[in-house]
This record gives sequence, C-alpha cells and structure tokens, in this order.
Amino acid sequence: MDKTVSNFNTRLRTIKLRELAVGMIISLILASIMLSIFPEINENDDLFFIVLLSFVLLFFIWELRGTTGLSNNFKRLAVKKTQNEILYVFLINILFAFLFTCLISGLDLLMGFYDPSWVTGFDIDSVDISAGAFLLSAIASIIFAPILEELVFRGVLFNRLKIRIGIIPAMLISSFLFGIGHDFGGITSAFLFGLCMCILYLKTDNILVPMSVHFINNVVATILELTQIDLFVGQLPWLIPATIITLIATILLIKYIVQETSALKKSLG
Repeated sequence: MDKTVSNFNTRLRTIKLRELAVGMIISLILASIMLSIFPEINENDDLFFIVLLSFVLLFFIWELRGTTGLSNNFKRLAVKKTQNEILYVFLINILFAFLFTCLISGLDLLMGFYDPSWVTGFDIDSVDISAGAFLLSAIASIIFAPILEELVFRGVLFNRLKIRIGIIPAMLISSFLFGIGHDFGGITSAFLFGLCMCILYLKTDNILVPMSVHFINNVVATILELTQIDLFVGQLPWLIPATIITLIATILLIKYIVQETSALKKSLG
C-alpha cells in the first residue's frame, strides 16, 4: 500500500495481496481469541462470520485511513446513468439466477409426466428458522458481504491481477475465485455476477457502484429465501413464463459482458 496516496480510489488500488493476506490472518486470529473469550459466538456460524468480517473491515479502514474522495464516490452514485446501469445489471443477474431452477424444474415435471411414480424434488416445505438466526444471516449477507467481497475481490484481487496479467485474465480469475466461494448451484451465476462487478468497477473507478449492485442483489436474494418464491416459480403455471424471462435475461447478460468487456479492452488497451 502506498501511504503517500491520499485519494481513496487510488489508495485502494495500491493495497497489495500480501497485505490483504496478512490482514485476513490477523483477523482470523483475533476472531479466534474472541471465540475463546466468548464461547457463545460458536453457537452460530453466522455470528462467528460477522465477528471475523468485522476485523477484516477494520483492516480496510486502517489501510484507507486519511484518504479523501469517498464522499465524491457517493455523489457519483446519484448520477441517473449510473443508477440505471446498477438496476439493469442487478435485474439481468437476478433473473439469470433463476435459469437453473427453471430448467431443473422443467426436467422434473417432464420426468413426472413420463413416469407417474417419479418423486419430485421440488415440494414446497416451510423452513423453520428462528428470528435471531435469520437476523444474523441477513446482516452477514446484506451488510458485510457486499462491502467486503467487493473490497477483496474487486478492490484488491482484481486490481493487483490486472497489473500482472492484464484486464481480461484478471476478470476471469478474480470472478472464478469469487464464484467458488458460493453454493455449488450458484457458482455459474456468481462467476458471471463477478464479471459484471469488474466491468462496473472499471467503468466508474468507484467501488461503491459494484457494492450497490451487490447490496440490492443480496437484499432481494434474502427476501426470496425467506418467502421461497423461487420454489413457486418452479411450479406450473409460472414455470413457462419464468423460463422465457430467464432465457431473455441470460442473452442480455452475456451480451452485456461481451460488449462492455470489448469496449473496455479498446478504451484501456
């Protein structure tokens, strides 16, 4: 990290991978110490996760201390064009995430027509979760994940990789590493989501832009998980229109990534 740099956006780009690694190791050690002092933390994985991420967030606050320009980043979020792109990228990504549910649900229904003895795997059951457990999960997903995942994967990892191996390989590798940190069924959608976040970050040089998309995405995903709307989408009569919509979103998502990546490659060399 270059401490002589006072601009927030520039200082973020100077944080090195080894500094991030050291910060995360120290955060893990501190979280483990907290666990030994307060064993109650171990009773909930999300609670321990929040404690760990709090220390990682403190690392970034320490690394970015004394910088200026963050307020200007917030002002740039108010630009109508930026807001429209944030909503557009969110929509095509969240709709694409339903694609696999629709395809698997369709296959499940076809198997049911073909074999009456087929047992569906999409029965809708209520999920028993305490209010406290849900609140902790929501805090980790909605508040900490958008901030820290963007700082780590786009702010540090992507920035350092693009210096060493170029923009496109850096986008692919950082997005792949971002994707494998998610559930198996969501790796593909997380990978493509990561590519979109890299594009937004490159276009704006404003980490708050991908953070905003990430925040909205996780809010909606949390609501969907709570209401189980995704399971209803996989049932008739919603399945057919839902599949058509997700296929359209898939085309738009791929088009966005290809066109924007090509434009960035030309403009940035």
